[in-house]
Amino acid sequence: MSKTSTELARVALNGPTMGTRWSALFFAEPAIDTSAVHAALQAAVDEVDAQMSTWNAASDLMRLNAAPVGEWVAAPERLRHVLRLGLEIGRASGGAFDIGMGDAVTAWGFGPEDAAPAGIRAAMSAHRRPAHEVLEIDRDHVRKSAPIALDLNGIAKGYGVDRLAETLRDRGTDNALVGIDGEMRATGLRRDGEAWTVAVEAPDPERRTPHSILGLQGAAVATSATGSKCRGGACRTRWTRSGACRLPPHQPPSPSWPAPVPRPMPGRRHSWFSVSKADRNSQENTGSTPCSSCAMMMGARGAWEWDDFFPKSPPHSS
Repeated sequence: MSKTSTELARVALNGPTMGTRWSALFFAEPAIDTSAVHAALQAAVDEVDAQMSTWNAASDLMRLNAAPVGEWVAAPERLRHVLRLGLEIGRASGGAFDIGMGDAVTAWGFGPEDAAPAGIRAAMSAHRRPAHEVLEIDRDHVRKSAPIALDLNGIAKGYGVDRLAETLRDRGTDNALVGIDGEMRATGLRRDGEAWTVAVEAPDPERRTPHSILGLQGAAVATSATGSKCRGGACRTRWTRSGACRLPPHQPPSPSWPAPVPRPMPGRRHSWFSVSKADRNSQENTGSTPCSSCAMMMGARGAWEWDDFFPKSPPHSS
């Protein structure tokens, strides 16, 4: 271990975003201006929220949702990027993940409004076309060819994590662990030369114990959860039980089942998380986040056989 590495100071920063908090853990020279780094990280996630939030009526996404069908709407580059990736994953997963479920998400009370029985009935009976058949994206604009309510809550958080990692990298920090709730991304190594460690909590509502410990280097992990805590490199995820499997109650609806908890899936109870190597593309956690949702929707066998986006990390039974 070099002398320089032992002199680096541990820096832990966090701030509010998307109704929760972001975190960043890294090592830097003692003279680092942590206030400037914090401001840059906060600005990065604020930009994502301003473009992709469904809680902010003035966001670019909500402006697109409010636009008439057939009208080209100017959209910023980052929003277009996430929309494209969402459409790509939706197409590859056969609709297990779909960014066009905004009406169902709102109706069930997972948005800024309370659950509405009339809205739920309408969402359950609506004839749906997948978002990749409805949305068109060109160089600077987006338009809808049919009525659709877009919702990026299943992917925007992961993109926010990627923006945290990129912001640190642009400021010369190549070794860090960043996250928003249960979405984590590790770059490089810890100060001691070891991989960053992330603990995934066992899917047991009666007790809190680690299910497994992940060593992450140049990789990302995404989970679906009702709540998670990340302290000192540990990410805890809680789950609940539903039928023959354990599912997070906030699991997003899909076109085939526009409700927050899908039908019980065959096999034993499974806890799923998606781990991706960050060298696959530069926005790795963005892809990991919807992959973990797809796994829950598809069940163990379906997700295991789907390898276009979901990496080959085996399901864990409990």
